[in-house]
Amino acid sequence: MIPVSDPKRGAAALRDEIVSAMTRVVDSGWYILGGEVSAFEEEFARYVGIKHAVSVASGTDALTLSLMVLGVGPGDGVVTVPNTAFPTAAAITRAGGRPVFVDVDPVSRTMDPYLLEELLKSGGGGAKGEGEIKGIIPVHLYGGPADMDAVNDIAKKNGLFVLEDCAQAHGALYKGVKAGTMSDIAAFSFYPTKNLPALGDAGMIVTDSDKLAERARSLRNYGQSSQYIHEDVGMNSRMDDLQASVLRLRLKALDRDNGQRREIAKKYDAGIKGEFILPREIKYTRHIYHLYVIETEERVTLIDHLKREDVGCGIHYPRPIHLQNAYKDLGYGRGDFPVSEKLADTVISIPVFPELEDGEVERVIEALNCFKA
Repeated sequence: MIPVSDPKRGAAALRDEIVSAMTRVVDSGWYILGGEVSAFEEEFARYVGIKHAVSVASGTDALTLSLMVLGVGPGDGVVTVPNTAFPTAAAITRAGGRPVFVDVDPVSRTMDPYLLEELLKSGGGGAKGEGEIKGIIPVHLYGGPADMDAVNDIAKKNGLFVLEDCAQAHGALYKGVKAGTMSDIAAFSFYPTKNLPALGDAGMIVTDSDKLAERARSLRNYGQSSQYIHEDVGMNSRMDDLQASVLRLRLKALDRDNGQRREIAKKYDAGIKGEFILPREIKYTRHIYHLYVIETEERVTLIDHLKREDVGCGIHYPRPIHLQNAYKDLGYGRGDFPVSEKLADTVISIPVFPELEDGEVERVIEALNCFKA
């Protein structure tokens, strides 16, 4: 079966280099926050085009620590979207805050600035619960950037921080600017299926603020200011040098790999026929297709058909966050965010990753084009 993603193929292409890099780390005797980590932080900051990159143990920790750094506390509202991976909201909760949801635009599938502004004008009336709204987390979903100019304008008018969720946007561009550089602070994930993948969990916080970066470095390491001296209660969220050594190799190939994803997306755009809604690259963005997500009213039937054709698929995401049992205490219900709810019922992710072969791309297109509901 053609998989939706295949981390094994990507690792196999660099196997010798990965083994060499890991051997170098093993021989060094320094396995956490060592030289490989420092080098990767510098290289990633340079790639993104930002002053500071602070490595952490996962993308979820990158979000959580960013919120802690920004001062989110008990009951503070943070606005994000229900059409995202669960960790976006979970990080708000872990930091002590309260998720406040606003729906997405049906074309970009990212935060709808008009609805965001309406929510804030109403004093957060669309949210359930108490607590002042302190900030906004726009999510660059599937590899396509959110409308950052609009989000930032609204945030500035309302005195709110902006934290970019860049877990799916390594190298994505908004008006020629890389994702992660258009906010107070941003969070990246290097989960093995991401565009920039580790061989395990890892994440990164990026910011141009000296103050925020210094606090992030402290909080990722138990709140230490120096060894065994603690200024705050932080957490253990340190990147290990084995992951950093792999990520340094993969970073060199990121633009090439993103380009390959875009080429596959172009073939899908041109070749897929039928009653499907295909993803659209907004004209002022450069989508890097972490996922290629189509929409269909016949999802269950299509999934069965693709299985018979040996084509893998996924659903990102089958239940919007406001309808998750974990957040039933927020008081949201079905119908509150109709665009996100419709997407949850209709989206299907089809295979897209750099090592996908031309013949496999054609097989995916043929499988979709011979589908009859």
